[in-house]
Amino acid sequence: MFSEKQIADILAALPDPAFILTRSGCYAAIFGGSDLRYYHDGSGLIGKSLHDVLHAEKAMWFAKEIEKALSSHQLHIVEYELAGSDVKGLEDGPSNVIWFEGRVQALNFQVLGEDAVLWVASNITERHELETQLRSLSERDPLTNLFNRRKLLAMLEDQYELFNRYAIPTAVFIFDINDFKKINDQYGHLMGDQALQAIAQSCITELRAPDMAARFGGDEFVIVMPHTDQNQALSIIQRLSTSIEKTTAAIGFANGIKISGGLSEILSGDTSVEAVMRRADEKLYQAKDAGRTRISELTPLEKT
Repeated sequence: MFSEKQIADILAALPDPAFILTRSGCYAAIFGGSDLRYYHDGSGLIGKSLHDVLHAEKAMWFAKEIEKALSSHQLHIVEYELAGSDVKGLEDGPSNVIWFEGRVQALNFQVLGEDAVLWVASNITERHELETQLRSLSERDPLTNLFNRRKLLAMLEDQYELFNRYAIPTAVFIFDINDFKKINDQYGHLMGDQALQAIAQSCITELRAPDMAARFGGDEFVIVMPHTDQNQALSIIQRLSTSIEKTTAAIGFANGIKISGGLSEILSGDTSVEAVMRRADEKLYQAKDAGRTRISELTPLEKT
């Protein structure tokens, strides 16, 4: 139906590049890639190896994905990123990461004496960035950019499972702002929002990388501290409380904003994440009843 030249023209017109890669990682042929918005001419790759073009770690990743496709003989789909730092000789190339979807299919004939795959690479950077933005919107509080309630509970569920499986301690701290309504009445709601943002910034600055901070609603915040028991958490909380006072004083709140909080941890008798949160919340109310500006924690008897 088509002449060899027409077939060659059809293959060259493919918007996405299609690579013929052998088991050893040799670029045997390249077709398509005509969408010049996304792709550069890859003809110079033919005859080279993945290991000639890419740094070792990335080259090994591609080799493993080729092996998976050859082993399964089914369509193998992967998402991956490439940056200038992944390509030999391009360490000073573009710093932005490009995301691809690779559709990899084993061929039923050998190429250059080796088993081979067809690897079609589609640039999905825009889609990936949109998905990342949507995921962030679904997980983050829009005012403070801390995690929201739904994301916090999901992460706490993971820590609960780790505790049940490996007895990894996890501390949970719930706190709110003393007399937040009075703050809004005295300074206005705009300044109230700035106070919440300043508190969020203190959380980002003072907490450790594994710790998780969330705005749970209104002026209530929750901190989850993995690999940390209640005693270890106290010094972190005291540092955070001091930072909140200094940060809020710096933006115009006289003497800084004070917080009250309840500190707990996951215990062996807990039957759910809700039980963990409820106990920390009870401690928060104990702190309020005792006069505020304090942290209420579990007693040794309560921990047994």
